[in-house]
Amino acid sequence: MTSMNVLVLNCGSSSVKYELMDMKNSRRLARGLIERIGLDDAVVNHHYLEGEDYKDAKLVREVKTHTQGIKILFELLTDEKLGVIKDFKDIYGVGHRVVHGGEHYTGPVYVTEDVKNDIKECIELAPLHNPHHLAGIEAIEDLIPDQPQVAVFDTAFHQSMEPSSYMYAFPYELYTKYGIRRYGFHGTSHRYVSARAAEMVGKPIEELKIICCHLGNGASICAIDGGKSVNTSMGFTPLAGLVMGTRSGDFDPMILLYLMGKESLSQCEANTLINKYSGLAGISGVSGDFREIIESCKEGHERAQLAVDMTALRIKHFIGSYAAQMNGLDLLIFTAGIGENSVELREYTCQDMDYLGISIDKEKNKKARGVEGIISPDSSKVKVMVVPTDEELLIARETARIISERK
Repeated sequence: MTSMNVLVLNCGSSSVKYELMDMKNSRRLARGLIERIGLDDAVVNHHYLEGEDYKDAKLVREVKTHTQGIKILFELLTDEKLGVIKDFKDIYGVGHRVVHGGEHYTGPVYVTEDVKNDIKECIELAPLHNPHHLAGIEAIEDLIPDQPQVAVFDTAFHQSMEPSSYMYAFPYELYTKYGIRRYGFHGTSHRYVSARAAEMVGKPIEELKIICCHLGNGASICAIDGGKSVNTSMGFTPLAGLVMGTRSGDFDPMILLYLMGKESLSQCEANTLINKYSGLAGISGVSGDFREIIESCKEGHERAQLAVDMTALRIKHFIGSYAAQMNGLDLLIFTAGIGENSVELREYTCQDMDYLGISIDKEKNKKARGVEGIISPDSSKVKVMVVPTDEELLIARETARIISERK
């Protein structure tokens, strides 16, 4: 029988995150992270299946380019001791996470020259992400030219939004000329988590009104009505919406113009201010890491507590807004690093939300750290849930499906 091993790649500016999955049984054969690409001492952390157990290997190598990094990855996957396959031919296809597909794509697609050109066109909209996703695609082409590849776009899930949700109140010509609109991100995560939550409660997703809170260093909330995204907190860029690790989230845009004048900031410096020095780090003065913020709160750090309070209040704001837009709410989901693990933020967020039928059971909440679970009381009108995200699994499934349909 033909192999159904799918390699999932997520290429960053100086990293390659990878997973190899056997899609016959959705089993992970290997996963890892190559960091510090471009330097002489790049680090490769490789986690692989040996028999029934997983083992770890760490290597330090010179990795100057993504192509070189992926070549090392292939060497690891086929290595006599650290490998899990015998040959590149044992890989059925390669799926790539691509952050931005603009308005071109509403779902995953087989990679062609036209698709690559569309990804290039979107570089202007996602300069920190799309160039590196493209580098990963081209690296596969260089190393194994005949390998089928699939692009899975973070923006695709949000293409179901109505214009009233995605348009900004600028002159309409700026939309037609430059594509100025809300795109939204984390779509792959929102799609996976909402579908999994529907399975957990045993109801068709088409019958559910869901709000999904993807809370990590980057964070977004999505309103999902009948399985389709109807609104999301991130906008033209991933800066908009919630308070994040180092990103400001929503603010009055005149503030930036005011500060550029007062502080003589260049466009680049202003961009750095709102993306790198704001958010939790800027408010607390402690860190952009939510775990460190919570520890500081326990020690009585007032600005750390302010950062948490602002974060919870902003989340509440979007929950209330989206429940109103959907005229109801059935499931409220917390996911991603902070959403899955921060008992405290979930509790702060769900306080005083009983008017919407939202409440949590504190004991259930404490137990649901990084694991699936319903953390609301049995009597709660809205089921509050923790659902760990698995974007790689969704990408692998979609990659296998697209390639199978094409063959």
